[in-house]
Formats: sequence, structure tokens, C-alpha cells
Amino acid sequence: MAVELDPLRWPVRTLSAAWQRASQALQRRTANLSPVARAMLWAVAAGTFFSLLNALLRALALAVDPFQAQFLRYFFGLVVLLPIVWHRGVAAYRPRHIGGQFVRGAAHTFGLCLWFTALPKVPLADMTAIGFTAPIFILIGARFAFDEPMRWERWVATFAGLAGVLIVVGPTLSGSAGLYHLVMLASAPVFAASFLITKALTRYETTGTILLWQSISVAALSLPLALWSWQPLGIGQWLGFALSGALGSAGHYCLTRSFTRADISATQSVKFLDLVWSALLGVVLFADVPSGTTLAGGALICAATVWLARREAHPGRQAALPS
Repeated sequence: MAVELDPLRWPVRTLSAAWQRASQALQRRTANLSPVARAMLWAVAAGTFFSLLNALLRALALAVDPFQAQFLRYFFGLVVLLPIVWHRGVAAYRPRHIGGQFVRGAAHTFGLCLWFTALPKVPLADMTAIGFTAPIFILIGARFAFDEPMRWERWVATFAGLAGVLIVVGPTLSGSAGLYHLVMLASAPVFAASFLITKALTRYETTGTILLWQSISVAALSLPLALWSWQPLGIGQWLGFALSGALGSAGHYCLTRSFTRADISATQSVKFLDLVWSALLGVVLFADVPSGTTLAGGALICAATVWLARREAHPGRQAALPS
């Protein structure tokens, strides 16, 4: 019997087989759902991963330069993907339009520069809530860039969710919010542009290709900024950034899958559920007890999300893209 000489091939094959089994089981369980409902489930999964990632990065960025944290998050995101790329072959991830990949990477890097600059200075719940202004920019962009149908339900759910966000962050923004809240708010339209470019790329690129080249482009563009003020890290910090790479790659994979299943505008209200996750993580990790306005805003957000999901699941209302 032949002996396996490559010590990496067996664990990669094992992980790949486990991933395929889990993916097949998930597909069987969701086979009867509408395309929009499946897209919303992918978006919920993405939001969960991103909420965990944001909490971890905020803790790391309190002791590390923001641009170094930005680079390491995407560098380790690339490291996480390399065994999968090696297993399937580089040719499977060769982009059809490499320029589009770097345009998306440049837009996302700019948004990250704003976001990471404000990250250590803004509470976790406020940070998540401010980011929820991005769906408004995405809705407007999707209407003009992709001519997506803007049914009234999507507008109502999105603006209801935005109203919930304003209930949460209104007292902060009307008081001594400071410059960092405005910097984080400025990142929202930039991230919206990045997500719209991603939606365009899904028309001719695979999810894996988009995910890989996002990590490559953002890491490459962030490296000069990181080197400017690089500082040594402890073993715990290295492990934290390694975990952030895994969480970020998982989140972007789920988000890109949601883009391939339905109109981008159909899933935007689901993002508002991220506020619930971030509030819970704030209590557990940073002892930030949610205020009454946070609970009220979260209730409105959840109600808008559930209502839109039920409306979109109605026969004849799906406007899904091919899988």
C-alpha cells in the first residue's frame, strides 16, 4: 500500500470532506426555502461572523496600531485560504478580470482605513449601528448600477431598521460623539461601494475567487501603512489575528454567497440583526450593558427583518439570480 508522503495532504482532505458533508446537509435542509430566504440566511451567518470579528478586532486594536491590525486581519485571512487553494489548484482561483478584483480591494481598503482608525475609540454597539447606514447607500447604488426592482417592502424594512439604529445611537451622536464617530460614519458609503463591486463580480467570478483576491489585494494595499508604525506582538495577539483571519474569511464567504442567491437589496435589512449580536458581545466582553434605547431600537430592527423575510417568501415576489 502506498504511503502518503505529504503531511499536509491528509488534514486538508479531511477538512475538505467534512466541509462538503456539512454543505450538503445544509443544502438538503434549505432545499424548500425560496432563493431570497436562503440569501437572507447566508446574510445572517455573515453578520454573526462579522460581529464576532468586530469584537475581537476591537480588543486587539486597543493595543496595536490600527493599520497594523488591518493588515494582519487580511494577511491571516489569506493564510487560512492557502491550504484550500493548494488542494484545489491555483488555476481554480485565477480571476477573469484581475483589474476588477483590485478595484474592489482598493475601495475596501479605503473603507477599512477609516473604520480601523475609529475602531479603538468607538463602543462596539455604536460601531455596529453606525455601519448600518451602509444599506441605504447599497439600496441606492443597486437601483442605479444593477436596475434592481425596489419594491416598497424593501424600502420600508430598510428605513425602519435605520430608524432603529438612530434610536440606539441618537443620544450619542447628539452629544459629545466626537470626530471618531464621524470617521466611522464616513466609512459606510465606501463599504457600500465595495459591496456593490462584489455583487458585480459575482456575475463572472466564483465565490472562492472573490474571497481569495480580496485577501490578496487588501493585504497588499495595507502593508505599506502597517510597516510605517509596526510594533512587535505577543503570542496571544498573533493567535488573535489568526482567529480574525478565519472569522473574516468565513463572514465574507457567507456574504458573497448571499449575493449570488438574490438581489443585494433584498438582504440588507438582515444586517440590522448584527446590532443584537454586538450588544450581547458588548455585555460579555466589555461589560457594556445595553441601554433602554438599545433594546427599543433592537426590537424595531428585528421586527423589520422578520416582516421583510415573510413578505419576500411569498410566491411571485422572488427575483433571484441564477445560482
